[in-house]
Amino acid sequence: MNKWIKYLHSGVEGLLLPPVCLLCGAPGSSEPRLRDLCPACRQALPWAAGQCARCALPLHTSAALCGRCQTQPLAFERCLAPFVYQAPLDHLLHGLKFHGRLAQARLLGEVMASWLGEVVDVLPERLIPVPLHASRLRQRGFNQAVELARPIARRFGLSLELDMVRRRRATPPQSELSRQERQKNLKGAFEVLRPLAGRVVIVDDVMTTGSTAHELARSLLNAGAAQVEVWVCARA
Repeated sequence: MNKWIKYLHSGVEGLLLPPVCLLCGAPGSSEPRLRDLCPACRQALPWAAGQCARCALPLHTSAALCGRCQTQPLAFERCLAPFVYQAPLDHLLHGLKFHGRLAQARLLGEVMASWLGEVVDVLPERLIPVPLHASRLRQRGFNQAVELARPIARRFGLSLELDMVRRRRATPPQSELSRQERQKNLKGAFEVLRPLAGRVVIVDDVMTTGSTAHELARSLLNAGAAQVEVWVCARA
């Protein structure tokens, strides 16, 4: 019965509120989960091609490790990122992060889930969004990593851990710092509140240098996680 009610509700919603593409204003997709993105704009998104096999840095091939991962590998096992951080994806992520457009988080989370379903062989036990410090969370009103992770957790039936890790202190925005400053800025920034086991995935919006994911992964491994991966929407 619930299935039919949802089907009827979806049909009525489609008639009264036809989907519109968030990027170009054209009619949206017929796929309910991707209704806010037309097929042309979805195709035009900066899908990643060649990437470092460990940190997903854009490369000319996907079979190689970047120079940094060959000499100074990060704490996580690998990073999966469907997109390169370029236009027009940066417009969607910027609107989410700085203007509170949460519909864009739902859309991007669904796009990530669809892509991950094609590339992930073994699912983790739990998803852990990169936490914000309490002061930043109060200021912004939401955590973009959590909002991106919700559709992924629903799609795969995964546990979404929102209180597993605490950000100990309010650090300056990473975007304002150099790579060396980012590493110092995050040293000891995360506290894992409960013991862990098994495979864990960190979820975030964008990976730039990997410093945040590295420090969080290091903390999770020290707390007992057997393996840590990172799933981000885009890789810079």
